[in-house]
Parts: sequence; structure tokens; C-alpha cells
Amino acid sequence: MWKAAGLTLAGALVLGLAAAGWAYRHLDDNITGVDIDGALGDDRPARAVVTPSASGADATPLPTGALTLLVLGSDSRSGKENKALGGGDSGGARSDTAMVVHVDAGRRSATVVSIPRDTLVTRPSCPRTSGGSTPVAHGVMFNTAYEVGGPVCAVKTVESLTGVRMDHYVEVDFSGFARIVDALGGVTVTTDQDIDDDYSHLHLAAGTHHLDGTTALALARTRHGTGDGSDLGRIGLQQELVKALLDQIAHAGLLTDPARLYRVADALTAGLTTDTGLDSLGELTGLGRSLSDLASERVTTVTMPVVTAPSDPNRVVAKQPQARQLWQSLR
Repeated sequence: MWKAAGLTLAGALVLGLAAAGWAYRHLDDNITGVDIDGALGDDRPARAVVTPSASGADATPLPTGALTLLVLGSDSRSGKENKALGGGDSGGARSDTAMVVHVDAGRRSATVVSIPRDTLVTRPSCPRTSGGSTPVAHGVMFNTAYEVGGPVCAVKTVESLTGVRMDHYVEVDFSGFARIVDALGGVTVTTDQDIDDDYSHLHLAAGTHHLDGTTALALARTRHGTGDGSDLGRIGLQQELVKALLDQIAHAGLLTDPARLYRVADALTAGLTTDTGLDSLGELTGLGRSLSDLASERVTTVTMPVVTAPSDPNRVVAKQPQARQLWQSLR
């Protein structure tokens, strides 16, 4: 979810920072890249055709074809900041939030599909960085894919579940998300019910609130103090945060405040892991420019249709044929 906002921001970076070589290099070095295409090879769904469109007489044509990204928020357990924000004590991490972001041809509208982390799936065999591969696992929680095989296995599991090729991968950890919100000056959200969740340390009355990074992260993570206490209730709050962040970026006036622009760009890139097709500031900027006409009101947010798992009342499975039809509409 945090990624759609970050990619919109990327379009502004080159305008404010291209002349400052040291700043550009610093931001570029912030980004962590993972060679997902190299690890997975050709045994994947077909890639969508990307159509270039002229953006000016002397400019490099911008792509306008449909594009699909897997966006993860990870509950990384490494680093003092992540631990302080609820990342846990061990050295592992799981995907705390998963969204498939499909940008339509023309790149003026998009659909964001949330995958509940409690969904039971068949996790395919995934290559390990140390060699060998993980075994196929049936009826396991979706978020274990990241835990056992990192970004590569997360992408492979999503592609297996959806039949949709992930053109890019974007991941932000706990501390990265909180820093982005703080650098933007906070984010304004409206909740339609009281939230009282001791687990995420979030206590909000129903109404409109301007949240700092730590509180916005707690809102993204809360599940016990609102709705039915399930992951499905939490997803609705996360989707509202996506749109609120898009609006905040659009109205932040970053181009007229270079110092603030740099703070936001530094916070964004420092918490970012991408595939190698987006692991440079230039590549992020190009993507951001191609999404410059994508406004929050043209972003549709949905959740993958699910039903209670027969094997466990606390888990869900994809509801068919509705889930299959949703993914087919995005191919």
C-alpha cells in the first residue's frame, strides 16, 4: 500500500534533485534491490506488453501499458526502529500487508487488491539464496512465503495464486513507513468507529484525525480493536490509508520546498526494497512520471474474495469462482 504513494512521489524527484549529484547518489544508494526475475526464470505467467508513448519531442517515450506490482509491508524484526514499532524480537520477518496494484493501460486508473495474510494457500517450491529450494507446502498461511523465501517466494506465491505476472516488487518495512508519514507532515484519515486496540497501542475515537508516522503505522496494523477483529477489517483501514497518502503527496507542495522534498525522498528510499527493475532513483523516477496522471479518485480498492477455511475457523481461503474472475480481469 505504501508503495503506490511512493511511486507517485518518484515523479517529482528528478525535478528537485537532479542538479545535486551527491543527494542523488545518496538516495540511489538507499534502495535495496533483489533480482527476482533472475531467481524465478521463465516459469511464470506471461508478461504484459508495455507500450511506449511519446512524452515530448526530445524526451524518452514513457510506457503507457498495463502494469502490475506486488506491494508488501513487512514486519521486519531487524533493527532497533523496527523492533520499537512492533517488529518482534527474532531475526525473521513476514509480510504484514500484501497488495497487488494493477495499473490499467494508459496509466490513468488502477485497482488495488488486498490479499488477507491469513489466507491459506499452496506455497510453491521457491529457490533459496543459499542454494536449493523450499518444498511445496499445502494449506499454509499466505504470509509464510516471505518468511521462508523472502521477496522471491512472495512473488512466486502470488503469481501461483493469481495467475498474474508481477512486473515489479516494492516492499517497505515498519520504520520506513513511519518515516515517510512523518516526512510528509503526517496523514489525515477518518474512521467511522472507535478503535481501542491494546495490541497495536492505538486508541482513536470515531472521526477525523491527523496522524504521525507511529500512529499511522498502528492504524495500518490494528485488527483487535475494530470491526470483527479479523484481518479483513484491518484491510479496509489500510486501503483508506493508501488513498490518504496519495492525497497527502499530491497536496504537499514538494516541488516548492526542496528541503522537504529531500526529507520525503530520503525517508522513502531508505525503507525501500524493490526488484532490480526499480532499484535506482532513475528507474523509480521513470515509473513515477508514467503514473503522473493517476489520481487517488481513480484508484479502486478491493479485497480478494474469501470464505472461512473448512479446516480452521480463524483462517480463510479464496472464494471461487469470484477470486478467479477477479484475477482474470487483471491479466
